[in-house]
Amino acid sequence: MARGTRSSSDVEYSAVGGEGLGMREFCLYVWLRRAAVLAAHIISLGLVILTSILSRPGTSLFSWHPVCMSLGFCLCMTEGILLFSAEGSPFCFKSRKWKVRLHWFFQALLLVCGATGFGFMVASKNIKEHPHFTSWHSLLGVTTMAATVLQVICGVFLLFPKLISTRSFPRLRLYHATCGLVAYLLATVTVMSAMFTDWFQASVTGTVWYIFLLLPLFPALVVMNQITSAFLPKKKITS
Repeated sequence: MARGTRSSSDVEYSAVGGEGLGMREFCLYVWLRRAAVLAAHIISLGLVILTSILSRPGTSLFSWHPVCMSLGFCLCMTEGILLFSAEGSPFCFKSRKWKVRLHWFFQALLLVCGATGFGFMVASKNIKEHPHFTSWHSLLGVTTMAATVLQVICGVFLLFPKLISTRSFPRLRLYHATCGLVAYLLATVTVMSAMFTDWFQASVTGTVWYIFLLLPLFPALVVMNQITSAFLPKKKITS
């Protein structure tokens, strides 16, 4: 072969989606992704269960706030994204049309849970005559709620593409995914900040507290990997 030319075998692709890997490495890559997605499902559900046990819903108005918020942002938000994953999603057998419908169901449930949890928190503070939005957790929570509402508005335009121009649709999908990732990461930081509140630290201490603090990070990493793998361009790497 003449110098300066390249054969097709000299060009490799980045491993963002598993390209450029040998058969053994690719199989390991797929199984690791499936295990990670499965773990994300379990952790998200586990956070809701553990939060419900700690808050003992019904004992006070505020006790419903952690339950509603964990159900909405730890479970519904996570499942609404992971259902598009091909690895380990319980909805992998559904068509994309059904996945979009399920995505909307989870996001609608997220808004209901978020609004309900927000209402319980406001009512509890009003009864106790405590000031509102004086902590980092509350400020992050309001920011996360606002980002989530904006995401839903963006999703409405994707659900009804006749509302926008045809040229804008692919770009809007990218914006929706990118801003969705930002909203999810905001929700993760908000959940973690809740573990620094007096209520949580009065219930959980020591090593268990650090475990709780790290748990929300794993689903966030899985979601971030899924979104970036689906929407980031796969660049060629030349040898």
